[in-house]
Amino acid sequence: MLKKILLAGAALALVAGGAQAKELKSIGISLGSLGNPFFIALSKGAEYEAKKTNPNVKILTFGYDYDLGKQVQQINNFIAAGVDLILLNPGDVKALRPAIENAQKAGIKVIAVDTNAEGADAAVTTDNVQAGRIACQYFIDKLGGKGNVIIENGPQVSSVVDRVQGCKDAISKTDMKILSSDQDGKGQRDAGLTVMKSLLTRFPDVQAVFTINDPQALGSDLAAKQLNRNNLIITSVDGAPDIEAALKDPKDPMVQASASQDPYALARKGVDIGVDLLNGKEPAQKVTLVPSSLVTRENVKDYKGWQADRTGG
Repeated sequence: MLKKILLAGAALALVAGGAQAKELKSIGISLGSLGNPFFIALSKGAEYEAKKTNPNVKILTFGYDYDLGKQVQQINNFIAAGVDLILLNPGDVKALRPAIENAQKAGIKVIAVDTNAEGADAAVTTDNVQAGRIACQYFIDKLGGKGNVIIENGPQVSSVVDRVQGCKDAISKTDMKILSSDQDGKGQRDAGLTVMKSLLTRFPDVQAVFTINDPQALGSDLAAKQLNRNNLIITSVDGAPDIEAALKDPKDPMVQASASQDPYALARKGVDIGVDLLNGKEPAQKVTLVPSSLVTRENVKDYKGWQADRTGG
């Protein structure tokens, strides 16, 4: 009798063990642009984690080049290919919901990375409120909580909205005045330059500038130089390679800090959560926030950036 019980228990354990070990055989990845170092790092992080799970996993990675219709088609292609998991950087918070639901009806788990998407099974993003807060706290501390600030806004995706909110939260506890916070630099250097030239012409008395990402920060820096301004503190969010170079350049003193993102870690966490979901394990929260660290002129030499070698994990 005891032998039968032990054999039955062993059989149940084998069944349970098999149920817990659903293999990730294929993954579809849809990212903004494969020419952008942020998304290159995201793709490398996803590939590392996926191959750690299954060395023979099939990985389909595409850039949608900020074309929402193209991203929807990529999701449809992933469904047709029968992938187990989709990792996507959503081009729109709401518009992708029907495509995501179609993937889920096909038994595919969908994870959003960097920004959230309605209907996704889970999301992994930078803690963008915290990132905006620490980026602006930097110039608050430098200026003793006094002076005028420009916030150069951007496309109204969740990450940008959160960064601006974090910055405003920090400033609200000071005597600083926000002169403008609604102008869209479109997440780009050239647009950031154009918007900042207009703002600095309109507001000559400015001590600090916060931009929602590094390209806009570099464009704003150039705008200030073209207007012969050399007395600004410029901070942003990203920790991109170009901002690393600016922070190391003694001839570029106005760019002073960037709250860094870690796209490699975001993607690894996204795949990890996706594999858990495939095996019936729900994440502790629907949106997992990855904290940001502030990169400054003082600590940039120690910063492990987007292009750092991560082959060791």
